[in-house]
Order: sequence, then structure tokens, then C-alpha cells
Amino acid sequence: MLPYQSLEEAEEALGRALSVAEKLWFQYSAQKPDFILHCHNILFAMLFYTLAPLPFVFIGLGWFKNMDKFKIQPKVNDCFSNMFKCYKHVMRTFVLVVGPLQVISYPTIQWIGIRTSLPLPSLSEVFWQIVVYFIIEDFSNYWVHRMLHAKWAYKKIHRVHHEYTAPIGLAAPYAHWAEILILGLPSFLGPVLVPGHIVTYWLWFILRQLEAIETHSGYLLPWTPTKYIPFYGGAEYHDYHHFVGEQSKSNFASIFTYCDYIYGTNKGYRSHKQVLEKVKSL
Repeated sequence: MLPYQSLEEAEEALGRALSVAEKLWFQYSAQKPDFILHCHNILFAMLFYTLAPLPFVFIGLGWFKNMDKFKIQPKVNDCFSNMFKCYKHVMRTFVLVVGPLQVISYPTIQWIGIRTSLPLPSLSEVFWQIVVYFIIEDFSNYWVHRMLHAKWAYKKIHRVHHEYTAPIGLAAPYAHWAEILILGLPSFLGPVLVPGHIVTYWLWFILRQLEAIETHSGYLLPWTPTKYIPFYGGAEYHDYHHFVGEQSKSNFASIFTYCDYIYGTNKGYRSHKQVLEKVKSL
């Protein structure tokens, strides 16, 4: 909740006129408690998880036959019942696990200093914070993911996520409830170490979810971010990790490829790529 009763009072306190974005933020947030603004995250998670995978759902159901050539595992067919089962599982996890977690984490958000006040951050500030969040999450997620492939952790927890040996966009957050909590820690680490405005906080989790959906899509599309973002893994990179499954010793990183390269956990993937290239050449 903002400590101003009017736009004029806010502009007087800042010593300048508010930008259009700041006026919109004032109108939206001025009378809303910070707790309510914090809980927007679960609403965004459910909204974007519902909408963002739809193009991949339609492609998987055969609505666009010309897109079939981009499917990474073409022998695996998708069906609506399987997709809907996945969707229900994830939404149930959001409601029963992620929602309560959002509620009880509010004191931590206050403590680390995620602010809701004016002024809004500049675009450059938002951009560089998001970049830092991606780097921090990717590095920490790499080690947590490797831990989940230990025999006990895989059998008890991580195997649920690997039920999809040919991943689909809807399966990005499909996992055991304990894994949702465990892998939530790397995602939260960036905002803890580099706290910012709550709009940056929202945007970070939205972008991370969209990235995960693309990575699990099962399609190597012409406009994949792999072509434009250095060291970005993308759908083909993570698809191999699911394809190998329990025995996978490759491609643990969630976003980029440098951790797997540095720590030597991309050897299986590189061998796989070499085999595929030889087959294509023949």
C-alpha cells in the first residue's frame, strides 16, 4: 500500500511528475496491502501456465501439420487426455503447495526488502536484475538438480517429473510436491541476494515459467531463443535429459549450458549429437 492519498501528493514527495507507468501503478496499488500484491504471484503462475503452453498444445494435437517437422521426438504422439491429466496435476500443486507457500513466505519478502513503493525501477534496472536472477538461478538449480538425480532422491521425488520422457510444455512444473519446494529455492535466491521492486519480482517468475515451458515444449522451433541468447540450452538440450531419464548424467542446467560444460556433464549429449549428425549425413 502506497503512503500517498493522491497522485499530487506522490508527485510532491518525489519532486517530479509521475510517468505513465507510475500513474498506472499508483491507481492499481495505492489501496492494496503489500500482502495482496505479494500473493499476485500465484495468480500469475496459474494464468501464464494456462495460457503460455496453448500453442504447443494445439501443435501437439495436430492442428498445425506443418509444425510436426520440428518435433524433437517425432515417434511420440501427444493426446488430449494425457495433457489434461498433466494440467490438473500442476494446477492442484499450485493451489495446495505453491499458494500456501506464497502466503507463509510474505514475512521473508518484507525482510529481504522487495518494495512496492514509488518510484518504479527503470527499464535498465529491471533488465539487469532479471539477467542476474537468471544466472543465479541457473547455477544453483544445476547443483540441486544433480542432487535430485542421486539414487534415493530420484526414486522418491524426481522420477515424477521424468514420467515425461518426451516432455511437453504443460509438464514444465509437473513434479512431486517436494521437488516444487526444493527447486523453488534457486528461483527465490536471486531476489534474496539482489532485491528490487515487486514488479521486477513478478516479471522474474513469469519469465522463468515461460522459459521452462519453452524448454519442455518438445519442439525445436525456428524462432527458438537458442539462436539469439548465448549459452542458452533450449528445448533440444533439455529434451535429451528427459529422453535418457533416470540414467541421465547430462544436461542438468535449467537454462544455460556453461555449467554442464565446465563440470563435464554434457558428454552424453555431445555424443548423442554426433551420432545424430552422422545419421543425417548418411
